[in-house]
Amino acid sequence: MTLPRWHPESLKSRLPYLRRRALLAQAVRAFFSARFYQEVETPYAVAAPGEEVHLVPFRTERIFPDGARRALFLHTSPEFAMKRLLVAGAGPIFQLARVWRNGEGSALHAPEFTMLEWYRPGATLDDLIAETHALLRATLPPVVTCRGVTTDLSHAERLTVAAAFFRHVGADVLASAGDAEALALAAGVCLRAGESWEDLFFRLMLGRIEPHLGRASPGFLTHWPAAQAALARRDPADPRVAERFELYVCGIELANAFIELTDEAEQRTRFEADRARRATLQGDAGWPLDEDFLQALAHGMPPAGGVALGFDRLAMIASGAREIDDVQWI
Repeated sequence: MTLPRWHPESLKSRLPYLRRRALLAQAVRAFFSARFYQEVETPYAVAAPGEEVHLVPFRTERIFPDGARRALFLHTSPEFAMKRLLVAGAGPIFQLARVWRNGEGSALHAPEFTMLEWYRPGATLDDLIAETHALLRATLPPVVTCRGVTTDLSHAERLTVAAAFFRHVGADVLASAGDAEALALAAGVCLRAGESWEDLFFRLMLGRIEPHLGRASPGFLTHWPAAQAALARRDPADPRVAERFELYVCGIELANAFIELTDEAEQRTRFEADRARRATLQGDAGWPLDEDFLQALAHGMPPAGGVALGFDRLAMIASGAREIDDVQWI
């Protein structure tokens, strides 16, 4: 019989992991303070939770003193709010934010969790990789083991998405961009009914590439196809790819990072495309376009890099926990 979370024996079994989590939070704050970052705290209930097509937010409502009502959503990331602060001139900032993603739940996913997110004006992709690796080495033991995988943090591997597809799939993913049949042929797989290029891209990523990432050493998977740019800037040297990386440690996807897109017109175009896709998949776009964020970009956001890192997963790696529930107080 599973004990309720409030039961003393339930907490006792999790307490070593939770104490390690608390120490980890202190170490993270010390790391960013030493680098002259300002800790911030932005609203959790927002009018527009983001435009990621496959994330489902929790809905709520604000009731004003005069009885007026306004739909709000628990944010899936503090990204938009933190970028507004960059526009305002806040400089380097970080946040340990609670975030919500409806419909999620597994050994590595929870519907409510903590995101460590930081932004650094003027940062390059190399800067972000070096800083993220430095964060791992400053807050974790030199060698970590989680879910049966041991990773040595003394060095890290960098691999582009294109190189990963050549190595593990045998396909030129950039040459096939947008052409699902071409990618299926190059990968030697059968295209499933209704499967798009993006669907097949992620099937190959999950099945053939991710099992090799971040095992002996941390793995930075860089330069994602432009179709996966999200809020990242295209690489000026090769517009087929975006200046983005994902980080894997102990075989776990731990962080996602961008050199941020600051062009309001291109961001609006991407938002509108995402909203159209979400409306097709879910029946409607869900919430109004975030015009306030777009106005902030138009006003002028400085060139910057940003990283979103799953703090609960970092706590799992720090403590050796097997389940995300083990490192959550709730």
